[in-house]
Amino acid sequence: MPTTYLDFEKPIAELETKIAELESLSTTGEGPSISDELKKLKDKAAKQLKDTYSSLSPWRKTQVARHPERPHCTDFIEHLFDDFQELAGDRVFGNDEAVIGGLATFRGRSVMIMGHEKGRTTESRLRHNFGMAHPEGYRKAVRLMELADRFKLPVLSFVDTAGAFPGKAGEERGQAEAIARSTERCLTLDVPMVSLIIGEGGSGGAIAIAAANKVLMMEHSIYSVISPEGCASILYRDAAKARDAAEAMKITADDLLKLKVIDAIVKEPVGGAHRDPQRAISQAGRAIEKALGELENLSPAELKRQRRDRFYAIGREGLN
Repeated sequence: MPTTYLDFEKPIAELETKIAELESLSTTGEGPSISDELKKLKDKAAKQLKDTYSSLSPWRKTQVARHPERPHCTDFIEHLFDDFQELAGDRVFGNDEAVIGGLATFRGRSVMIMGHEKGRTTESRLRHNFGMAHPEGYRKAVRLMELADRFKLPVLSFVDTAGAFPGKAGEERGQAEAIARSTERCLTLDVPMVSLIIGEGGSGGAIAIAAANKVLMMEHSIYSVISPEGCASILYRDAAKARDAAEAMKITADDLLKLKVIDAIVKEPVGGAHRDPQRAISQAGRAIEKALGELENLSPAELKRQRRDRFYAIGREGLN
């Protein structure tokens, strides 16, 4: 059971708390058997969980995408890759820990990996700046992609950010230019690139490492040009209307697959990836392997053309 429940999970939390209490009592061996009652409660909780997650609204999916116990980039690296060797710094200003990356082995093949890391504890969240990268983070990404091109290594990226860091320091060091250069480098790679949206995919901060040949998305993640709160502040002059904005923005995996913004959805365990992180990560690994397999026989020219055509086609259907 997760230690953190979202507001719409209150009925599930009550049932699972009761189950935990009964299980604690059953271990003492005192009193009448409660196994039948326990089974009924577990069945009821499982049904409640399945029913709740089978029809999540876009706003609820946003909450799940931001769940503090959802697997992060470092979890994917730990469970999917061998021999990870982190590469730090942009060779210009410094090392931005909001973006981590390096060399690794994925199912027998050498790859370059990179991704946003939000952090889990208060200390690590501050160190990783909640996954909001400064310009040096995107310049690091460019450096890693150039290395991948030089040594003919596929690039895998894991996207989980509310957006690039919007502060004064970032602007002073050329945030917009760094995002543009990183996006450009994705599009000009001679090697296959696969991106996976694992939580939030926010604005240019996400697309800077997600302009890939194949863009995959975890079932309960979100991908958008701006956060629902930011959109509500602009359109409705009221951030409290984020729920309405989320509905209008088409930010869920199902919507984006229909719009051909993404290429595939990675199913999550019932109740979200945070309930069974290892299973969610394993399913992501299979999806990444399949996507890489579909790209491995393409030439550098074909890879660049496929990437170009893929992004040029977004939003153009039905215009001609």
